[in-house]
Formats: sequence, structure tokens, C-alpha cells
Amino acid sequence: MASLYLHCTTTASSSPAPPSSKPHPLLSKPTPFLSHARRNHRHPLRVSASASPNQSDSDSQGKLDRRNVLLGLGGLYGATNLISTEAASANPVQAPELDKCGTATNLNTGEQLDINCCPPITGNIIDYQLPPVYNLRTRKSAHRLTPTEAFKYNLAIERMKKLPEDDPRSFMQQAFIHCAYCNGAYNQPGQGDLDIQVHNSWLFFPFHRWYLYFYERILGNLIGDPTFALPFWNWDNPKGMTIPPIFLDPNAAIYDSKRNPANLTAVVDLGMTGNTDPMQLVTNNLTVMYTEMIRGNADVYDFMGQPYREGTPVSPGPGSSERGSHTALHVFVGDPREPSGEDMGNFYSAGRDPLFYCHHANVDRMWTLWKDVLPSDVVPEKTITDPDYLNASFLFYDENAQLVRVYVRDSIDTRKMGYDLQRIDLPWLDYRPPIQTALARIKKTSSSAPKAATLFPLKLNKVVRFEVQKTKKGKADELLVLEDITVDTTKFLKFDVFVNDEDDNPLELDKAAYAGTYAQVPHKAPKKTSTTSIRLKLTDLYEDMDIADDDTIVVTIVPRHEGPGVTIGGIKIIENPAKA
Repeated sequence: MASLYLHCTTTASSSPAPPSSKPHPLLSKPTPFLSHARRNHRHPLRVSASASPNQSDSDSQGKLDRRNVLLGLGGLYGATNLISTEAASANPVQAPELDKCGTATNLNTGEQLDINCCPPITGNIIDYQLPPVYNLRTRKSAHRLTPTEAFKYNLAIERMKKLPEDDPRSFMQQAFIHCAYCNGAYNQPGQGDLDIQVHNSWLFFPFHRWYLYFYERILGNLIGDPTFALPFWNWDNPKGMTIPPIFLDPNAAIYDSKRNPANLTAVVDLGMTGNTDPMQLVTNNLTVMYTEMIRGNADVYDFMGQPYREGTPVSPGPGSSERGSHTALHVFVGDPREPSGEDMGNFYSAGRDPLFYCHHANVDRMWTLWKDVLPSDVVPEKTITDPDYLNASFLFYDENAQLVRVYVRDSIDTRKMGYDLQRIDLPWLDYRPPIQTALARIKKTSSSAPKAATLFPLKLNKVVRFEVQKTKKGKADELLVLEDITVDTTKFLKFDVFVNDEDDNPLELDKAAYAGTYAQVPHKAPKKTSTTSIRLKLTDLYEDMDIADDDTIVVTIVPRHEGPGVTIGGIKIIENPAKA
């Protein structure tokens, strides 16, 4: 069998050909996973299909299992699903100059780190070209690995840890990649002291995809197995909503002592509500996934992150997945006994925990599911064609310790990168909250809520409720915009947004009133602050609560962090530009 690890050439990378129209086999047959899971019977998916042969007679009577239908909906990211902002083009963010790598910063304290995150320097950089793919590697759920697969994964990490410290493929050098790119060690070439930051923008997904791509190839090369694939932590499925047991053996190479001991076997809390009821956490988690993947996004940038170009300030705005489940798992795993939440709870140290890469393998999977599998009526345009996005570049060392330059444009199609994903149920796909109408309670709540204009700018240090004027009565396609969110970047910060909800501290998120969230893992920015904005789509929420005809809504913002750190400049409702 031909090896997947063909040495890359010195030919410059070319733009990818149109993506394959073959369906992505990412979804398995329906499974009655939770007896209380609510079917999304109101989603306007206009597809017809026969019942799966695995369905019971009762399941097949007048019901459509979208997980099976979607098996035939691959290629949704083709020419009809592109969005271009070429008119706003400036220049793409360029790969860093390694010889100018500086001292990184501990983002929780704002102090310089006493470690060197900078990589070894070689004078020979080549433009990476994806090698031919003869057999796809298959990334599997970490909870489903066979003993042999778990052994090979642990062996690969063990050999990586035994490499010389100055080998760019060694365990710590690989961890330093995240430290350098995310903690201010690199400046944008030719832009003075303006940092490169690969979080909180449209670079989040492609950077981490490339990062895992080379990490995976290095591990496979170390054990002589070109079919080796990283497992993903399947935290979006109830069967995967605990830390995978293979990471809990203290004698294993993939073990890390710097994890929250209270959470080693606990159900993950994607909403970071503090709820401790396992069943409620599962329903919360499925609601979070449905909201950040389907319900809350009006366009591609709401999911991918906002545009980030050369010469512009860092952190223009994170996408829904980055500020949601991604951030939650960093905080969930990080050790509160450590000064700065090490390892996973801080960008500079996150790469020291092998679980980080499995976590991000699932984050990467979310990009694939959102772009290639979810129906086009969720967001019609799912791929960005802006050249400032496609031509942004990064530097990595490959499995042969060759320094290579890679481009975002070559990371769009996972199959061209040589890997695919195991078929896993997606229970969140049909987890739209139940219809929630309580007009008398809402009117009572509204009567005592102040107007939004009287409160902003708002220092968010407690639960706050206020009334917001809609664009016009009867308008259903609207967005809630939280503007000029200025945050202390040295802290973990999070708040949830609810509409027409009377609960001052809701620990249950599986309700129609839940609109979305903002959260951050600490990151470096000038003066220890950064300013961004987020948008939350209200279309489905209006329908679920039967409030499209109201003149106003009552918004409740619930901080999940402790103490100050967030100021919101303003809030407003606008018409959905995609529907205008």
C-alpha cells in the first residue's frame, strides 16, 4: 500500500478544486438515545425520504429522521453555498517570522511567561502541497476506540515525548505551537507590535485544523502507521459527555495530572451553568449544541467568526462554536488548583494535555458537520470565498521536521487532507426547544423591566433584565446584536442571553427563551482588553415563543463568571440582512 506520508514538494500550493459532491457518511442510523429527547418537528427541512429499514413501525409512520436524510445531502458546500466579501478585501494575515518570535504572555495574569514558546528555526521554508490520498484515515470517537487503537495512540504519544527537546516534532515543541500563536509571541509581519491571534475570528477553525493535521501525521510517522488518526472527544453526544476513560490511567502517556479532579468522571457542562444534575446537564448540552450549530446563526460569520485581516486588531469576534462548547470544555478540564487553570484552562499550556487535541478534533468535526452536513436552509452560504481568508497562512513543521507554509484555502476539504470521520448519532440535530408561551407571565415581567437605553453602557456584574424595541411589529427575521463587548482578556468570562424569561438564574437551558452565549478563554490583547460584538438570530425563538407580533422583547443577561470583567456598550434588534 502506498504511504500517505509522501514528502511534500516545493511547488506552491494551488487553490483547491471544487469540493467533492460525494455525501459525507457522518451520521449513523437513528438510535432512541434519550427517551425524553424532543424531535424537531417544526424545522422547515423540505426533503422526503422513506423510513430507514432499522426504524420501528411507529417511527416510520409520518416521521422523517433527518439523520438518515442527511446521509444523502453531502456536497452542500458546493458553488451554491459560497459567500464572498471581496469588496472589503485588504490583505490576508501572513505567517509569522520565526526569527522575530518574542516572549509569550500568561493571559490570566498579563505577565510574561518564564518559558520560551518559540520554535526551532530553519532557513528553509517550503510551501506545502497536500500529498495524494489513496486511503482516508478515519478519526473515531475516543469512547469507541478498541484496545488496540488505544494502545497505538498511547504509544505514539509516548514516542513523541521521548524525542529530543529541540526536535520540532517533540511533545513540548508541539504544545508550544499553541502557546506562540495564541499568547502574543508572534507579531503580524510588517505591522509593528500588532499581535497575531488565531482565536476569536475566522482563522480559528482553519488554524486548528492544520495544527491537528500535522500533529496527527507526526504521531502516525512515529509508530510507522500511515492509517493512524486522532480520536475525537465526542462531547456532543450523551455517550461521550464525560472525559474518555483512556485518558484517566495515571500510567498512560496520554494522562495529564493538571485536570480538574471534580470533573474526571462528571458529565460535561457545555452551558457552564453550575448545574450538577446529570440528566439536566445532558439536556442543557443538547440545547447548547442545537443553538450554536443551527438556531443562533444568521450567516457564515456567526458560526466561523468575524473577518480578520492584515493590520487589523485581534479578536474581531468569535463564532458560535468557539465561544460556546469549545470554550466550555477548556474550562471544564482545566485544573482550578493551578494558578492559571493549567493545563487546558489557559491557551499557553493547553497543548500540554493530550486531551486538548482530541477536544479540538471534535471542534474540527463541528466545522465539517456544519459546512457539509447540516441542511442548507440553516444558513445558505457556508463557505467563505474572501481571498483574505483563503490566502491567510501559517507555519508548521511536518512529520519529517520540514518547516512548511500552509494556506487556509487548502484546509477546506478534509478528504483532500486525507481524513474522514466515524459515523456518530447527532441527537442535538432534532433538539429544538419546545414551544414556550406564557403571555401573562411575560407581560408581568415586561411591565417592570427598564428600557435598554437607560442601562447602557452596562458593566455586567449581576443578572440584568431590560426591554428592547423590535424593528417593527410582526417582523420575524431579526437579530439581537450585543455591541462593543469590552472584556478583560486575562479572565475567563461568560454570560448567557434569554428572551422573555422570568428566571433570574436559570440552570436549565432546554427552553425556548435561551438565545445564546458569549464566553472566552483568556487571550492576550493590548491593554489587557479587547472589544467585540455578537449577533444572535431570533427567528426560531420568535416562533417557539409566539412573540413575532410583539412590539418589544425582554432580554435577560446572566453572567456565569464571578466578579467584573465585561462591559457591554449597547444592544439592539436589527432585521436579518440575509432576509432583507
